[in-house]
Amino acid sequence: MSVRIGVLALQGAVSEHVRALENSGAQVSLVKDARDLAGLSGLVLPGGESTMMRKLMDRYGLFEAVQQFAEQKPVFGTCAGLILMAKQIEGRKGPHLALLDIDVKRNAFGRQVDSFEAELSIKGVSEAYTGVFIRAPYVKSAGKNVEVLATFEGHIVACRQGRYLACAFHPELTDNPALHRYFVDLVNAYQ
Repeated sequence: MSVRIGVLALQGAVSEHVRALENSGAQVSLVKDARDLAGLSGLVLPGGESTMMRKLMDRYGLFEAVQQFAEQKPVFGTCAGLILMAKQIEGRKGPHLALLDIDVKRNAFGRQVDSFEAELSIKGVSEAYTGVFIRAPYVKSAGKNVEVLATFEGHIVACRQGRYLACAFHPELTDNPALHRYFVDLVNAYQ
């Protein structure tokens, strides 16, 4: 039986994540309020704008519910999702969910017009993976329990800490399902 993974559906490339997860063998549910977390085995926090996503999570009663969910289940954050998961955010007083022992820099590669694609080697996932970077952050530093999965120009752009996975780019905007498959396998391992 396939696992059921939720995608936080407040902002961002939600339908693209749904498609990538389904193509990776998962059942997928949209998460718009705390009740939608029931019965899920994992959760994806998509890209978007991290401050607005936090405001929407607060408005819909999702912030504490996601924190509680993450105490037991795997979470995958992409771009803004990575920022939501970080314990430290440059230029911001205090974290959001504080799941990953990382310090991040928002919009580290420039504005929307500076968006780009780059070939990455992602440890344990893919030797040749196209990363789509849109107003992307990067990880400035990572704690000793954080495994670095990929770097770009010397900056950490993908990492894992136990059941938490995060990347600075948008894996849902490529045709390569390897990173979503990796997360589905991670969710299965925590069943």
